[in-house]
Amino acid sequence: MSAEQSRGISAPHVRSDVLAYIDQATYLTWHATGRSQVMQFVWVYERPVDMEALRRFHANIGYAFAGRLIERSVLPFGRHRWVAATGPAAPLDVAGVRPPSELSDWIEERSQVRVDPVQGPGWHLGVLPMSDGTNAVTLVFSHCLLDGGAALRVVAEAVTGNTSDFGYRLPKSRKRLAALASDTRQVIRDLPEFGRTVVHAVKYAYRRRGEISSSGASRPPATQAVDCQVVLPAVSAIIDVADWDARAKSLGGNTYSLLAGISSLLGTRLGRVSPDDGSVTLLIAISDRDGVEDRRGNAMKIATATVDPASVTTDLTATRSAVRTALGEVRDGPDDTHALLPVTPYVPRRAVGRTADLVFGDLPVSCSNVGVVPAEIAHPDGTDADYVMFRPPDQNVWRNALERVGGQLVVVAGEVVGTVSIGVVGYEVGAANTREWLADQLVATLDDFDLKATII
Repeated sequence: MSAEQSRGISAPHVRSDVLAYIDQATYLTWHATGRSQVMQFVWVYERPVDMEALRRFHANIGYAFAGRLIERSVLPFGRHRWVAATGPAAPLDVAGVRPPSELSDWIEERSQVRVDPVQGPGWHLGVLPMSDGTNAVTLVFSHCLLDGGAALRVVAEAVTGNTSDFGYRLPKSRKRLAALASDTRQVIRDLPEFGRTVVHAVKYAYRRRGEISSSGASRPPATQAVDCQVVLPAVSAIIDVADWDARAKSLGGNTYSLLAGISSLLGTRLGRVSPDDGSVTLLIAISDRDGVEDRRGNAMKIATATVDPASVTTDLTATRSAVRTALGEVRDGPDDTHALLPVTPYVPRRAVGRTADLVFGDLPVSCSNVGVVPAEIAHPDGTDADYVMFRPPDQNVWRNALERVGGQLVVVAGEVVGTVSIGVVGYEVGAANTREWLADQLVATLDDFDLKATII
């Protein structure tokens, strides 16, 4: 029996190592802007943790979607490839003992510890023992490697030990001439799809010519502050699932429309509204993963729902309908944004950010609900954590670039260990933009829905 079989690693399946277009686009956005989107899991135990179990968890994470990195094509417009990077990406970081009052500081600090989908590490794990006996654990992934659904699979497999080896070749294992020939053949194979996409792109631009000409008109003017790196404030709200479900039902909604309502009202507090009618545009991520053999890092589509926040605290019927319609259009109809992806290898670096602005419009609110997560997600040390949090922070964010696009608001949620955990990352041009400020905005929004939460 091999070492991998003895550790419960499933046999690799032969699959293409070429990045899907959506992953190429995600990588190019990171490469063009330098800004890293990451996913952060946080577990808080109001007791000691089993460090041996955490070490096993750490040893098991670097497989499947997290056991790889991106190797660039030898061609400037070629498709990049996945290469193997299995096992621990970085040592387990156990911090010195700190007071519980510094938990949020530590979570933020760990969110900014560098991840790199090309050079590595693509992820890292840290532990914080606190002076009152409480312990925290946090795991940070590069979004270039995997999306929320894939991250949940990686965590669940790491807990159980049933990890998967995707069987990619080692980095730099292709000789340059062989790589050049292989990447050239791939470009030639892609040319017919590229041609069809160019035709579609021209038609798409013509249909949206009015939106393109007015793009950015509703954004607030940037401040005149000196450009510098900023850390976007992030907070989490933990709500009892029974209270959550009861409130959704009483408003004529469900868990998805309640999160949409909260996101839209929070969006108004952060100035992310249409100047024409006061509506809020929600970008709702939905999974597009085609079974367990789908190895795309970001297998998702984006539904766009327009919500009127004026009535969401009294009646979610309209919001529920708007979300249902938006999801149906993406699931059942043509997806213009995905249809444009085959041109991404050819998009000039300086145009990448502008392209995203045109596709998603002004002042959107990203809103993602992963639903009920697997039970294993709650216990990285083998037992249920008291609090589980999901957060969508960014790394290497520069003030001027952030303010040019009017700030940011991202809301993610999932149901775990009898609670609904909501993570919020937000920045409003001209506001205080501290964790305390964002927590106040979130608490006020939840109060409007008669929801009580533990804020971390």
